[in-house]
Amino acid sequence: MSQIFISDLHLDAARPETTAAFLELLAARCRGIEALYILGDLHEAWIGDDEDSELALQTQQALAACSASGTRIFVQRGNRDFLLGPVFAERIGAQLLPDYAVISCAGEPALLMHGDLLCTEDREYLAFRNQVRDPVWQQHFLSQPLSARRAFAEQARQASQSRQQGLKDTQQLESITDVSPDAVMGTMRHYGVKRMIHGHTHRPARHALELDGLPAERIVLGDWYTQSSHLAAAGNSLKLHYSPAP
Repeated sequence: MSQIFISDLHLDAARPETTAAFLELLAARCRGIEALYILGDLHEAWIGDDEDSELALQTQQALAACSASGTRIFVQRGNRDFLLGPVFAERIGAQLLPDYAVISCAGEPALLMHGDLLCTEDREYLAFRNQVRDPVWQQHFLSQPLSARRAFAEQARQASQSRQQGLKDTQQLESITDVSPDAVMGTMRHYGVKRMIHGHTHRPARHALELDGLPAERIVLGDWYTQSSHLAAAGNSLKLHYSPAP
């Protein structure tokens, strides 16, 4: 059994080196393995499955080729690509996963998440998340021309960057945008797992935990702004890989 987990690539036409690193990972490590799991934020922004940019077409073709090699591809939605839909999944031969998904990984159950729902102190973001996940809001947004949706995505990105800078200036970034320990423990307990894998926080690490007197683990996948990061599972072994950004 071999699985690879990635998250937070934030693919963007302005960073072609990151796209090249992703395509290299697909070709060198992901073709013909059992499964590839993408745990959200594959793209910097996803404005709908009718996105027709060169980057969108290029990455979908590469993922479809990976799927055609026999690799099963599973995709969770993140905070940047919450509009990924069934057309995208069918195009690349993938299965969309819910916000919480339990799979078998390295010999035991593991809970997969993007990770944003664990950041319970980030109330402003969670309110925004509730708004944009609403089916009525999404239907209205997707009815707009691509140009209008691109403009909205750019405005949202600039607002996010401005907010993060404000949190840095007030020394609140670490506390507000990281996971809540109580949310981690409560979620793991609810799903009956001792292993959790997620992204979102851009703080790659393997955290040893104790849950109800038993050893547990939380694995955080890295973003691809400053590194290329993936988790590889083979048999009962797990390894979190890092390499500097190209």
